[in-house]
Amino acid sequence: MFSKLLLLLFYFINYSGTSTKAVSGTKGGNVTLTCVSEDRDITHISLFYQADEILVCKNEECKSENDRVFKEGSCHIIIKDLKLSDAGKYILRVYYTNDQAEPEQQYHLHIHDDISVQKGEDLKLDVLLINADKVERNSSEGWTEVWTRGHGVNSDRLTDHDGNLTIKNFTDTDTGTYRVLDYKGETLITVSVTVTVTVIVTVTESGSTEEHKASPHADRKLSSWPEQVNGIWVILIVITFIVIMAVQIVMRLAGRY
Repeated sequence: MFSKLLLLLFYFINYSGTSTKAVSGTKGGNVTLTCVSEDRDITHISLFYQADEILVCKNEECKSENDRVFKEGSCHIIIKDLKLSDAGKYILRVYYTNDQAEPEQQYHLHIHDDISVQKGEDLKLDVLLINADKVERNSSEGWTEVWTRGHGVNSDRLTDHDGNLTIKNFTDTDTGTYRVLDYKGETLITVSVTVTVTVIVTVTESGSTEEHKASPHADRKLSSWPEQVNGIWVILIVITFIVIMAVQIVMRLAGRY
């Protein structure tokens, strides 16, 4: 683990002067890391994510750390079925027949996701990557920090555990856009969070359809005003009956004495 961190630090220092290509994708989608190469035979390419070599191709034979990373064409890289954990820095090395290498090509992959959640539920965001430095939420007051590395969460309703940031008992005020930044302030992940809205479709007597947005208590059937008025009259009649019966009983008892 310590040696991996040293190697990662070496990459940051050694390639800090190399320009980085910004690449964006959506969770579950695909992205292409476009490669620039000379028009001659390529014998070897290597793709690194952080400090790990995740793809090696020699003489058109490729070995990948997972089945979602592929080489296309001469040296383009495709990452399929994107996960939030794919966000971050990639380095591509290209070698030719005379062992001459192209300058390392760097990419910064930003991933977006949309999430809808029911009120009152816990929302778990798998966004606390090893290269994440802070998480911010966009509100009416601008971007505010909700988590920072080394300090943790800034609210009793938030928890961080095993790489997950959890919002307990989700409310309307928790909606918005959350972004994850690395130590350079570059965006790794953005997540747009909304409240789930249930649409109820009803058929009218004329055969047309009407759509209604259900409230959080949509399972509770609300009475129409005629039903409410009838209910009030029933209660008044019952109360009147009880009062009359009570008066009659009192008068009978008084007559005995």
